[in-house]
Amino acid sequence: MTQYEPVIGLEIHGELLTNSKMFCSCSADYGSAPEPNSNICPVCTGLPGAMPVVNKKATELAALVGLALNCSINKHNTFARKNYYYPDLPKGYQISQYELPIAEKGSLDVNDGSENQLTVRVRRVHIEEDTAKLAHEKNYALVDFNRAGVPLLEIVSEPDIRTVEAALDYATKVRAILRYLGVNSGDMEKGVLRFEANISVRPVGSDEFRTRTEIKNLNSFRALVRASQYEIERQIKIYEEGGTVVQETLGWDDAREVTTSQRSKEEAHDYRYFPEPDLPPLQLSDAWIESIRSQLPELPEAKTARFISDFGLTPSEARFLTSERTLANYFESVVANSKSPAKTIHSWIAGEFMRYLNDSGLSIDDVTLAPETLAKLIDMVTDKTIGASAGKTVLTELFKNGGDPAQIVKEKNLLQMTDVNAIQELVTKILNDNPKEVDEYNAGKETLFQWFMGQVARATKGKADPNVAKELMVKGLEERKK
Repeated sequence: MTQYEPVIGLEIHGELLTNSKMFCSCSADYGSAPEPNSNICPVCTGLPGAMPVVNKKATELAALVGLALNCSINKHNTFARKNYYYPDLPKGYQISQYELPIAEKGSLDVNDGSENQLTVRVRRVHIEEDTAKLAHEKNYALVDFNRAGVPLLEIVSEPDIRTVEAALDYATKVRAILRYLGVNSGDMEKGVLRFEANISVRPVGSDEFRTRTEIKNLNSFRALVRASQYEIERQIKIYEEGGTVVQETLGWDDAREVTTSQRSKEEAHDYRYFPEPDLPPLQLSDAWIESIRSQLPELPEAKTARFISDFGLTPSEARFLTSERTLANYFESVVANSKSPAKTIHSWIAGEFMRYLNDSGLSIDDVTLAPETLAKLIDMVTDKTIGASAGKTVLTELFKNGGDPAQIVKEKNLLQMTDVNAIQELVTKILNDNPKEVDEYNAGKETLFQWFMGQVARATKGKADPNVAKELMVKGLEERKK
């Protein structure tokens, strides 16, 4: 049987975080609009005679993304009219970039799912405007133009991706870069970041490009993965049955987990692109480009490498911490204020810290617990002032009500018992009071050891130094062997 491999290219659409829309002064914050069709003007609703003006901030953010993706910035770039009719497009065309985008010929290294690195080429990064929003009812649709004209960035990859895992890694890394740069919130539930997957399959070892389909408007990583997997399997089945894949645009039905045909796939000529007559070409100087380059922060890949070398973290530990710029900065602030090893701090943040956030439905951006305070708590556990269990109790209290770790420990009487003589006395009493269990343990029922340790924890309310208690318990049991 013929073995097939997928050929995947991704288009990523991200709204840019600007105060105003791409070609007018209307607010771009359509989510906070008091009512539908309130953030609009003659430009973004396409009224005759209205003249667009390019948003300078959006242009800067687009160039910043291009540089972060290792692209070349075109010093001369132009806008075009992309003509098609749809109810959410008030002008009957979209102002976009076509022949001369702001950035092109970039690259991004991704993982293909088996720890192999591959380079995905970025064909282009271009600026355009978002469409209005449609609300579909039973027999009609409502249109809200508040989103029409919001700055939109499109990032188009070459068809270099060969696994769904690589597509997910590419999409994840692009989202992280956009968030690191502060150009997009990455909040896919709100539709500010959307994926479109171009997919075809071919026999393994072939270098041909077969007919592809495009899956539109995937607004989550889960949808990207499931839609891509389904479409790959669907196309393979068609070829195995002797059929032909039709080039078309597809939607993803998340409830039924199937792709559905929307329309035959358009080519560039179908849009009848021509230069936007109301906008002159953008002329970008070398000095301007370098001023944008100077704004680049340390990006996720570079930060990951530094965390591995500077803090002795594993690649997976470092990737977790650098997945969000806010999280990476928080970790570094805790490290800077702590005497504990970086690995210990990672364990706390990846463990109890994130568990509390997940259980509470919070993100790292919502955290009010100061890094200095968390550092103080972790140090109290490291130097055995309190035990790990008490540390978790204090962390929960800090999240809920704030305060000082030392004061909370004092008020809740959580200081760790480190007096060897006191722990020895307790261990001896537990062994004397439970001769049956001692005999069963020494007869080979080693699982009882945790029971004995549980008795110590119960008697001391978890405050006994677990290492001291364990050592004394092992010694006490050994002495009672017959």
